[in-house]
Amino acid sequence: MCSSVLFQNPPKTPLIAVLLLGVLALETRRSASALHIQQSFATPNQTNNFVVDPVSRKVYLATVNTVYQLNGTLSVEVEKRTGPVEDNLLCHAPQLPQAPCEHPKSLTDNYNKLLKLDREQGVVVVCGSVYQGFCELRKMENISEIAVEFPPQGEKTVFPSMLNIAANHPNASTVGLIFKSHGGNTRLLVGATYTGAGTQFFPKNHSKEDLRFENTPEIAIRSLNVRDLSRLFTYDINPSEDNVFKIKQEVKTKNKLNFVHVFIQKTYSYIAFNNDAKMGHKESQPNSILARICLDTDNPRRNPTGPESRKLTESYIQMPLQCGFNGNIYNRLLSVYSADIHTGDGKSAEPYLFGVFSKADRKSALCAFKFGDIEEEIRQGRRNCSNSPSSDVQVLDSVIQGSGAACIQKGNLVLQPEQLDCGAAHLQHPLALRRPLRAIPVFEYSGLSSVSVDNVHNHTVVFLGTSNGRLRKLTLLANMTLASQRTLKLPASEGVHHIMTFDPSDRNFLYLMTSHHMLRVKVADCDQWRSCGDCLGAGDAHCGWCTLENRCTIQKECSHGLLARSWISMSEGPQQCPSMTLTPPEISISDVGILINGSVPDLVGSRVECEYGPGVSTAATVHLDYGPAQIQTCPLLPRENYQPILPGTDHLTVSVAIKVNGTSVVSGSFIIYDCERTGAIHPKTSCESCLSTRWKCYWDQENHLCVSSKDESKHNLLEVSNSPISNPSTRHTPRVCHDVKIPLDRGLRQTCGLDSAVQHLQVWCNDPESSNVSDVVLQQYLSLCLSLVEVYNCGVGSSDCSQCWGREDQGHLCGWCENSCRPRDDCQPVRDQCPPPEIHKISPLRGPVEGGTLLTVQGRNLGRRAGAVKVFIGDVSCNLQPEHYTVSVELVCVTGRSAHDKTDIVRVEVEQSGTGSSKESFSYLLLSMEPNKGPRAGGTRVTIRGEHLDIGSQVRVKVNNTLECTITDKTDETIECTMPPAPQPHTEPVSVCVEFENLPCKNEELSTTYSYEKNPTISFIHPKKSYLSGGRTITVTGQGFDLVQSVTMQVLEIGETTCTVLSVSTITCASPPSSQSQQTSVQFFLNGVLYTGDSPSSPGTDPEEEERELHKGHFLLEYVEDPQFFTANKEKLIKHHLGEPLTLIINKGPSDLELVPEEYSVMIGPYPCNISFHNDQLFHCTINELLSTSERELPVTVQVGNFHHTIAKVQLGGSELAIVVSIVVCCVLLLLCTVALVVYCTKSRRAERYWQKTLLQMEEMESQIREEIRKGFAELQTDMTDLTKELNRSQGIPFLEYKQFVTRTFFPKMCSDYEKSLVQPAYENDALGPRALPETHPLLQDWQATNTTRPNVEEGITLFSTLLNNKHFLVTFVHALEQQKDFAVRDRCSLASLLTIALHGKLEYYTSIMKDLLVDLIDASASKNPKLMLRRTESVVEKMLTNWMSICMYSYLKETVGEPFFLLLCAIKQQINKGSIDAITGKARYTLNEEWLLRENIEAKPQNINVSFQGCGMDSLSVRVMNTDTICQVKEKIIEAFYKNLPFSQWPRAEDVDLEWFDSGSNSKLLRDLDNSSVMEDGRKKLNTVFHYQVPEGASLAMSMKDKKENTLGRGTSPSNVLPHDELMETKKSHRQSHRKKVLPEIYLTRLLSTKGTLQKFLDDLFQAILSIPPDRPPLAVKYFFDFLEEQADKRGITDPDTLHIWKTNSLPLRFWVNILKNPQFVFDIDKTDHMDACLSVIAQAFIDACSISDLQLGKDSPTNKLLYAKEIPEYKKRVQCYYRQIQEMPPLSEQEMNAHLAEESRKYRNEFNTNLALTEIYKYAKRYRTQVVSALESNPTARRTHLHHKFEQVIALVEDNIYECCSEA
Repeated sequence: MCSSVLFQNPPKTPLIAVLLLGVLALETRRSASALHIQQSFATPNQTNNFVVDPVSRKVYLATVNTVYQLNGTLSVEVEKRTGPVEDNLLCHAPQLPQAPCEHPKSLTDNYNKLLKLDREQGVVVVCGSVYQGFCELRKMENISEIAVEFPPQGEKTVFPSMLNIAANHPNASTVGLIFKSHGGNTRLLVGATYTGAGTQFFPKNHSKEDLRFENTPEIAIRSLNVRDLSRLFTYDINPSEDNVFKIKQEVKTKNKLNFVHVFIQKTYSYIAFNNDAKMGHKESQPNSILARICLDTDNPRRNPTGPESRKLTESYIQMPLQCGFNGNIYNRLLSVYSADIHTGDGKSAEPYLFGVFSKADRKSALCAFKFGDIEEEIRQGRRNCSNSPSSDVQVLDSVIQGSGAACIQKGNLVLQPEQLDCGAAHLQHPLALRRPLRAIPVFEYSGLSSVSVDNVHNHTVVFLGTSNGRLRKLTLLANMTLASQRTLKLPASEGVHHIMTFDPSDRNFLYLMTSHHMLRVKVADCDQWRSCGDCLGAGDAHCGWCTLENRCTIQKECSHGLLARSWISMSEGPQQCPSMTLTPPEISISDVGILINGSVPDLVGSRVECEYGPGVSTAATVHLDYGPAQIQTCPLLPRENYQPILPGTDHLTVSVAIKVNGTSVVSGSFIIYDCERTGAIHPKTSCESCLSTRWKCYWDQENHLCVSSKDESKHNLLEVSNSPISNPSTRHTPRVCHDVKIPLDRGLRQTCGLDSAVQHLQVWCNDPESSNVSDVVLQQYLSLCLSLVEVYNCGVGSSDCSQCWGREDQGHLCGWCENSCRPRDDCQPVRDQCPPPEIHKISPLRGPVEGGTLLTVQGRNLGRRAGAVKVFIGDVSCNLQPEHYTVSVELVCVTGRSAHDKTDIVRVEVEQSGTGSSKESFSYLLLSMEPNKGPRAGGTRVTIRGEHLDIGSQVRVKVNNTLECTITDKTDETIECTMPPAPQPHTEPVSVCVEFENLPCKNEELSTTYSYEKNPTISFIHPKKSYLSGGRTITVTGQGFDLVQSVTMQVLEIGETTCTVLSVSTITCASPPSSQSQQTSVQFFLNGVLYTGDSPSSPGTDPEEEERELHKGHFLLEYVEDPQFFTANKEKLIKHHLGEPLTLIINKGPSDLELVPEEYSVMIGPYPCNISFHNDQLFHCTINELLSTSERELPVTVQVGNFHHTIAKVQLGGSELAIVVSIVVCCVLLLLCTVALVVYCTKSRRAERYWQKTLLQMEEMESQIREEIRKGFAELQTDMTDLTKELNRSQGIPFLEYKQFVTRTFFPKMCSDYEKSLVQPAYENDALGPRALPETHPLLQDWQATNTTRPNVEEGITLFSTLLNNKHFLVTFVHALEQQKDFAVRDRCSLASLLTIALHGKLEYYTSIMKDLLVDLIDASASKNPKLMLRRTESVVEKMLTNWMSICMYSYLKETVGEPFFLLLCAIKQQINKGSIDAITGKARYTLNEEWLLRENIEAKPQNINVSFQGCGMDSLSVRVMNTDTICQVKEKIIEAFYKNLPFSQWPRAEDVDLEWFDSGSNSKLLRDLDNSSVMEDGRKKLNTVFHYQVPEGASLAMSMKDKKENTLGRGTSPSNVLPHDELMETKKSHRQSHRKKVLPEIYLTRLLSTKGTLQKFLDDLFQAILSIPPDRPPLAVKYFFDFLEEQADKRGITDPDTLHIWKTNSLPLRFWVNILKNPQFVFDIDKTDHMDACLSVIAQAFIDACSISDLQLGKDSPTNKLLYAKEIPEYKKRVQCYYRQIQEMPPLSEQEMNAHLAEESRKYRNEFNTNLALTEIYKYAKRYRTQVVSALESNPTARRTHLHHKFEQVIALVEDNIYECCSEA
């Protein structure tokens, strides 16, 4: 790259060489903006959408009520108004023929929802929010004209779906895309948010109609062929296509799609949206979704139905997008942009999807996703769905088209690539990937709103708009890390719309839209960088260095930018910047040999010259011998053309620039030096200076000169070694010469010298003869080097002693003697002490007490050097300034601070000389200023104090000698003025000076200092709402308020108020009143200066700081209506008796002001009413003092700020004596009436006061109930968690076996009887304790006939079984029995259950019989009232249906419902046991049933006891009991603790165990309910409790099984003689009665709510399990039977949906589930107490109400078991209806599939039951009604033809010959 040429014989014209190299100068100036607004257009209306024409560059802008057509520079060409129009959300579009609207219309703003350009057809699609989202086609050339009239005039075949295209609400989203399908047809893809009924957008009307979106899909592909108007905007383009994507109506609340953008990538359309229904549930879960649809644009599918047969939903697939990891997830998508970018390593550009995401705290981030990863995820998802089903992909069942088959394995089917991309015939349903595509944020910032991306010179450049009006430009490196960023502030700080687009004809410009502006922004402002290093080091990929124009530009603006090396980009780096290197850089004035090398762009054919100054240039010669490095040879100018070397310098810097075609490309400089001048300007050290200079000089020893060239004729030249010199400062001169100083007093007559080894020896030579030795030494030295001899005279310039001795620092050996300065050797002896200092003058004579004045002292003998001098003003030190010190004659010092004003002399102390004092005095004047600091914004009022300040005609206060402090008040001793703003953002303390008569401030005594501190900052205000009357305290929070003297809050267009500074961070203001409700803006004046946010950013400021204050001094404040207050019953007159406390209950009206109690006050006349209790709805105020006033009525006034409202009046009651006297005077008879009236009024008042107190008590209880519920729920949750853990560890839930479940369900009364007769004695006869429940039911035992009758009976029973398996016989048999009047309901149920047992092995046959009988039942009911069918169990088939449901639902009951049901039962039991329980009545504090509620306030305290159970084999347990528990209740809790993991049938009874207490003294006591210590009350013994025995916390008890022979004390006592109450609570009956009189028992009804709230979660879990469809265990029997009911309804023409609902409800929920809910003992081996049964009845009633279709009409007299769950019933009803819909949407079940399922159920439980016994029991009914059965069989033709009656008679004959005696009575 470099070459060197050495000119031995220099030419006549000297030349200079230039090297163009790259110099690294990387510096990023973040403060400079790299963006520039080129053009802008402002609109008064809010902007909505814009689109740019790529050919004409026209910009179409849509705003509210207006569309604009702008040219490329954003000037208006056409403007068209589009609104407001008369419209109503409930009305069809007026363009729909024959669609009148009943609803009133009003002027409605038209928000543009869609603006799309179709160049081929020359139309612009403009869709607005009015007319249900109607779209117009306007002309592209003139947007004010309609291109196509749609619908055409007179067209009648117009449907709402052709008109309702966009969203019809301002806040609902709409996106669109125009594309060409295969065949050249234009299509419009539209995605619109659903705004129909049930959404926030739909009007809150009372009708159920929804004319807008009921049938409009969320996504649709519509026709946009203007040549086919009949199909315009339709989506049924081809009958075989499904071009819609519609969410099912019932799940629309879970799928609130908010569309962001739709775009094309390859042949796919991508739709980006958010599911807002998920917002707020889990912030850590992504709600952003990217969906893809294949468009038939290029590659048509080979399909016989035509090229356009691809279904939208067939190719639809969606995936979640996740931006962020590990909890820091940005879960809402705001803007997307697709771009091809380079990621380094020489790879080609790859497509990426960039997205801006945000989260709840306004933080946002930029993420990038590879399209390659997106496509691979889609392919893998379809592959998984087809071949290997997994949880990662599912059919989108929320879509109407998504109700088909789920992902199932298709064998070894291999999908083709197009099928993987766009779906296949067997996957014709939309798919959803569950696993999100994740990306790490590239850039995180707050308030991002939009993104666009460009690939610039292989660099990724990202533009980000923000919500506070900023445009940020990021340059990313290949690894997606940030290289640089810039910021542009947009007009009015308006948020940027989420769509930004580049100018289609010039990507160096970006179109973007804010709320009221359309902007065309230049993406780079390169001109701001003046040097190549700054340009390329700025990190802006758009900017590069245009070499031949010597400026920073974008490539397009560089005229030769496309030539090689003419435009240097950022990627090439700053090292390629052109620069100049001269070799050597220093040239002697007489030297012409130079080194030349260089590197420049290709300059062949260009005019190249070297410029040495304005108009001075020489032509250059270009050499291209070394590739791209080019060498220019420039002739030097003649010597006389250079500037002369200035005196005192030895060199001249000459600038030189290379100009190409007249433009300076690169510049540099070189130095011309003269060595002779180097020696001349350093006369004292000429030799040393010559050889140490940075250029090459030589020392001529003979002539004692510094020369620049080495003459070969001279051999006595000294030089520095020729080693390379890297740094001139490191050069050192050989020790060959020294400076010599010789004093001259008698004259120098000969040369004297100094040996090189002796530096400071002065040699005196008075004559040549006396110093031969010295002469020899001197001559030897001078022969080597002679610098220059300095000759000095001590007598000259030394007028005093200090000056004389001070010359010692200069090396002069002088001394003071004989009152003059002489050579030191002449002074004998030498005395170095000088006279004391003398002070002649001091200046100035005054200064401020703060000090800081520069004091000048002049005199004589003021010291030899600065370090030896000290100055004082009295006792105040004055700090000496060494740089201003002149030896002996003058010094300058800075005055110190004085404690007070004073006048004193100046003293100077000099070492070895003494002290001198001034004749003049210096005065400290008291000129002070406070405060001495304030904000930079100015406005601080300062007070200056001093003396004689009010003199002269004009007084001014100057700040920093440039600004003026505005004087507001002035006296002789004080001046008050207002400080101006700081001149600079960051300033040091400035001077403040008082000037008189326009004379400059020169006296420092009139000056002081002032500090400008950082401006105060306001962070936020609270609250943000005020009532119209004003006066609400607005708290302003921020920093730096200690600098604030006055604050004014100005509410725009309303008024302003003065505020109060409370602390350094808090200001309070009162809001001014407003005349109307509105949202306005608030700004503040701090010290009279408008607060505009933080100070403007200075160069070098981080732009993060610039955007920290988003509000820029404006804060939102909303005015709402004044709060409303009224008394409890809204009465206007409150009567009150003097001398009694007065308590008022004041209700608050609905308001969102969020008032706190401190904000309002209540006055009753002049007396304040103290607020004692408050919540969101009401508050209480109380006056305890006596109301002593002459007024009869006192107003009750509520005051909130400026709002005063009298809500009632208190009437003070006095004596009725005057009334009584007047009545007595009038009539004696009326006296009695009057007395009675007075008594009545008194009682009424007392009742009223009692009622107020009751209200107060109820309100307080209601406020406490939430806390009680929360505590109860927490306790129960803990208990239930422990319970479930223990269940998992042990044998689990105590399910009954299937056979026991069946017998208990089929024969509930029989099982109860058998358990009482057989199970109960099992405990009594077993002395060893509990044992397992025996199988006691006869149907579970083996059947055996007697030996004598066995053959015939078995044969008869077998034949009877064969007959029952004949459908004709069985149906006829059942009908015959049902027709008999004495065949009771119990018999019918028993027969149905016996038939179910007998046919249990053939459930499919049993099902067919049941269906035949049901058909007959439906036929009978249809002719009467079909809604009453299956309502009760009055027929055999109804009981058969119950049994069939029990069999089919057992597995579902056990696997799905069992656990939540069991947990609910445990929760009920835990909740009941948590409080007091009456041992006699069983009533408890906590219950769900009002009849079982303990309506007394008995406070029970829990305590823990340690119990060991002898013989149980377990360690001791800690058991929690209540101190009010009886001993029997304690035993039951202990038994439950020890046996909770065993079935209840194995538990011992409380009567069979003893409980013994061991006290601390190891004494034991047997605890019993009744013993000798029992308390007698009213002749009855009270049951003993834990409190009675005084059992302490943590006591040790032992339990053991009783000895059966032992007699128990008090066993004979009747329970009716026991008082069920704890003695602690009530010791006297009279107290109990009086207590009941005072407290209403109904108050304790709130405990029902507490129990309900605690159990709510468990009940919800149970109902959810019952009313849900697990995908792995769908209820096939329910689906099969519901389809059967629907089929029967269709056959009979029953179309009423309520009838079908009732049939389904009667057949499943009421027939099966309610039975299970009321009888948990059918399912579990548990103890169902009467109290639990009562609670389950309430729950069952709630379930029944949920299944009912009629609305509950509840009132205050309604039973509590209906009122308790009235609030939840509507939600439960929705669940039931949803369950029925889900069952209906399940795939239909064929007879074969159902029979297979039933056969499997039969097989599972084969040989579980004694079917022969069941047949025998059925035979008894046959024998009993033998005649009727035979008659029925004979009258049936089919039975008669098959001789069924003969076979029946044969059965009778076989069995009756040997009558079987059966002991059972089933």
